[in-house]
Amino acid sequence: MIARNVADLAAHAVFFATFKPCDEIQPSMTLSAAQLDRAILAGLTGSVVQTTGLTVAVAGMPAPVGAVVGISRQAGGEIEAEVIGFRDDRVLVMPLGDVDGVRRGSPVRLIRTSRRLRVGAGLLGRVVDARGRCIDGRPHPMLADRAPLHGVGVAATTRPRIDAALGTGVRSIDALLTCGRGQRLGLFAGSGVGKSVLMGMMARFTQADVRVIALIGERGREVNDFIERDLGPEGLARSVVVVATSNEPAISRVQAAYAATAIAEYFRDAGKDVLLVMDSVTRFALAQREIGLAAGEPPTTRGFPPSTFALLPRLVERAGRTARGSITAFYSVLVEGDDENEPIADAMRGLLDGHVWLSRRLAERGHYPAIDVLRSISRLANDLSTTEEKAARQTLRELLAIYAENEELINIGAYRKGANRTLDCAVDMREEITRFLRQSVDERISIEDVRRELLALATKCNARMAPVAPAATPPPPQAPVPAAKRPTVIKKT
Repeated sequence: MIARNVADLAAHAVFFATFKPCDEIQPSMTLSAAQLDRAILAGLTGSVVQTTGLTVAVAGMPAPVGAVVGISRQAGGEIEAEVIGFRDDRVLVMPLGDVDGVRRGSPVRLIRTSRRLRVGAGLLGRVVDARGRCIDGRPHPMLADRAPLHGVGVAATTRPRIDAALGTGVRSIDALLTCGRGQRLGLFAGSGVGKSVLMGMMARFTQADVRVIALIGERGREVNDFIERDLGPEGLARSVVVVATSNEPAISRVQAAYAATAIAEYFRDAGKDVLLVMDSVTRFALAQREIGLAAGEPPTTRGFPPSTFALLPRLVERAGRTARGSITAFYSVLVEGDDENEPIADAMRGLLDGHVWLSRRLAERGHYPAIDVLRSISRLANDLSTTEEKAARQTLRELLAIYAENEELINIGAYRKGANRTLDCAVDMREEITRFLRQSVDERISIEDVRRELLALATKCNARMAPVAPAATPPPPQAPVPAAKRPTVIKKT
């Protein structure tokens, strides 16, 4: 009897060893049905049998994909790794740290079957890593709630329509590329055209309640530059910054994107309007390429495995609007060689609700933000604008387009005024339109003021394009009739 009780206690101990209060159990310390379904009723262990490149092969441990394991090192200490696939009877894991000290036969144990993040309002104003740990030198806040790292996107039939605009604080976006609460847009740019500055402006000036900023694959020097210079104390106070620099393992860079999205989902479900800015989704894709190729996937377009293009929609579909709140997402896309048909850029254009192109030509002229309005589009701009605003936006686009078509003729002096009334207006209003689209880094403007300025500028342009009515000329004076030809009037007496 005693032996059986001891065996029962041991079985229960092994069962609950697969759960951790900080990651697997809700704050109430009760197990949900979903958690029980995910539970593995055994303490799984294995051993290292091979290392190849970035991966470690483990034998005797049938852990599921996405599980977190711990690898013991000869020099002491344990490094975490994540299961990324299988090959024959071996489990492939990718370490989250340096593998120095790992040898053949090193013991491996299961830590948890899925990854969850500690979340809460205490994250506001903090800088965290891909695992949700604060890395800004301050004590970690007390966070009672948990959020799954790999959440499920909002069902298409339950998404409310996007019917309210979100002011980003950037004049050219709010005027000509109006963004809605819950919309997803891409910032397409090469290197060195002011992308980080634009993101910092949106983080400081947006009307969203919470900002979540993911810096994926950035250089270590640029992290503090962005936080202190572009974001500033005002922007940081209402933001959560998730960082995974370029020197971190590929699995950490991928998880940082998921962590930022999970944090944004938490605040959205709490009834907040969230601005999610991810810089950049290209480095997320490059990290996934490393993982996929290390797991044995075949390379396809420009070396990207199929899993890369499968994960992109799963990532961006988690943003959007629900009945409780919204996530308005801006994903920056690095365009190699300013090639807009680059595979990741081409795939993201088809997934997003619009794209904002940053032009190197405008940046070289000192035009900031260097947004190429004619190459950019917001698919919801017309739904979020009045009839007058749509007409004003069309007027400015028409003038910008006709000026771009004739710019070479204008520069060489072949333009002749009076041949085209619309072109005449574009030339006359060029400086004023350019002044409207430019904005200094510290200039704050509300979306209401932007709309008023847009309507006033369009009214002025329309007045210049209106045909001028010819002046009325008086009739020529009639010559007096000679006396000989005058009719004779006979008077009766």
